[in-house]
Amino acid sequence: MGEIGERALIELMLANITPMPGMPVPFWDDVTAISLGDGRAAVINTDMLVWETDVPRGMTALQVARKAVVMNFSDLAAKGVQPRAFLASLGLPRTLGATVVEQMARGFEAGAREHGAYVLGGDTNEASEIIINGIALGVADEERLMKRSGARPGDILATTGPFGDTAAAFKILLEGYGAPEALQGPLLESVYHPRARIEEGLALAASGAVSASIDSSDGLAMSLHDLSRSSGLGFRLTRLPTSPLAEAFAELSRLSPGDLALYGGEEYELVFTVKPDKLDAAREALRSTGCSLIELGEATQSRGLVLVEDGDERQIERRGWEHFRSEG
Repeated sequence: MGEIGERALIELMLANITPMPGMPVPFWDDVTAISLGDGRAAVINTDMLVWETDVPRGMTALQVARKAVVMNFSDLAAKGVQPRAFLASLGLPRTLGATVVEQMARGFEAGAREHGAYVLGGDTNEASEIIINGIALGVADEERLMKRSGARPGDILATTGPFGDTAAAFKILLEGYGAPEALQGPLLESVYHPRARIEEGLALAASGAVSASIDSSDGLAMSLHDLSRSSGLGFRLTRLPTSPLAEAFAELSRLSPGDLALYGGEEYELVFTVKPDKLDAAREALRSTGCSLIELGEATQSRGLVLVEDGDERQIERRGWEHFRSEG
């Protein structure tokens, strides 16, 4: 698995699984769904958090549990679905203090209520380390679901926010980089206290302007490659949405701000394509939630992913967060 990586492993598994007839959302999307037969679909997502590999130093048990909710809800947001409920299955060492589990319960509650949902329950079992497996549930009109497939050449590529803060934070947490407290504090907060773009996803879905959408938790570059795969086209970027904090950190640390924006992860922004004649509608939909639409480029007939900077073109590598890989 260390050689083939997570996506090849999923392909191997799907080759042995029969798709359910009439699935409202195909395999290889952010979520799965079951048609309810009345034009609505029950939308489901599951995501796992393993303490040893997913929790950086400095995070509290409450923050970790809340993040487990956010990472599940973000996938529903990318489809334009309001989360209704959250369930958590916990693998817990028998030596773990009960107060830690109590803090996790408070984190689940905080994440669910903050995003308009409720915790319905879950399961517990003994494990050698802390494992949180979350399940998010929602209901939505099938025709409004914003799938990864559906983009067409000429569609506008856009996102809901800047990138690079979490990549910079992980440089500090995992690789020993330093930064002044005024810079380090907000960067670490991007990892410790993320939010899902629920309102933004709902507004975009209601606008009818979006042709394809994906959650960016695996990093901007990897998300673009996954969106490209599902829609069968490429992208030409003329702008990188690098955050000012990431740019300041990059200058201080002698790193590439573009690489921080492209090859990080855990931003939980929405990356989507918009029909050209409905760009204003999408922009207004986001504005109603207090968010600004950031244009990145456009979809192309060619399958390649290209970034244009100062008149030069370079390929966007298929790198980002992927389980089982020793590096991105």
